[in-house]
Amino acid sequence: MPRTAQKVNELADEGQHMTDALGTVLDVAEQKGRVTWGDVSDDISSGAWGRLIEKGLLVDADGDGFVVDDPDGVREAIGEADPTPDTDQDTGWTIYDKMAGLAVMGLFVGYAFNSARAAIGSTIDLFLGPLESTMPFYLVVLVLAILTGLFSSVLQDNLMDMEVMGEYREKTQALKERRKKAKERGDDEALERIQEEQMEMMTDNLGVFKAQFRPMVWIMMLTIPVFLWLYWMVLDVGVTVDSPVIVMPIFGEMETWRAGAVGPFQTWLLWYFICSLGFSQVMRKALNVRTSPN
Repeated sequence: MPRTAQKVNELADEGQHMTDALGTVLDVAEQKGRVTWGDVSDDISSGAWGRLIEKGLLVDADGDGFVVDDPDGVREAIGEADPTPDTDQDTGWTIYDKMAGLAVMGLFVGYAFNSARAAIGSTIDLFLGPLESTMPFYLVVLVLAILTGLFSSVLQDNLMDMEVMGEYREKTQALKERRKKAKERGDDEALERIQEEQMEMMTDNLGVFKAQFRPMVWIMMLTIPVFLWLYWMVLDVGVTVDSPVIVMPIFGEMETWRAGAVGPFQTWLLWYFICSLGFSQVMRKALNVRTSPN
């Protein structure tokens, strides 16, 4: 039985069509006592028939057709075989997700129009203004970078559908392994089937994209207002530096927060990214936040 189960599992790794073919052959063999190619040629491919013989699951019955080796073990193994994960499940957004998406699109207007930026910035200032008045601006940026990084990690961990992501990854890996094995044995028919399955996975890919982007909408609901407030403070309010110069790691002294640090990146923006990226990694490790499938 263990050897039979191993053979069936190896066939299952090649695709659902192989276990279906084995089930068809087993049904015919149990009904007639033997099975020939003519009995199943309308239901399975010649390649699948040949693989069953090659794996030793079909054995010659003294020239009078074939019989299934260990039919009870085959039947049990087919029932236990784990099919390729199915990612055809509902990954649609709720009404709240869609409302958040519309709100994010509205917030993006703040980057293009001064009046919108001023309205959003002055509103957010009601909450962040006291923070800015009690500490230097570089510490304000540091605190906001830490908080947004923490909230982003937690939202990803809780809102991203890791099951969909994991199943899609497993399915992709299984197809790669099947393709490799088919190439090694020169099975052109199997390669064609695998290519068809890869084309069908384009639909799954859309579902995975929706599952990935859902937490991003809620993350942007938090980070865009923070960015707009910082942008408004530096560009419109004209926040001043807290010392004669700003000393940035690696880049040295900067005279103003609006000074260009690296290409289009101004000093305040570069400082935000340095703080956010660094502390986000530390917090994810400390809190064991999972942002990708195992």
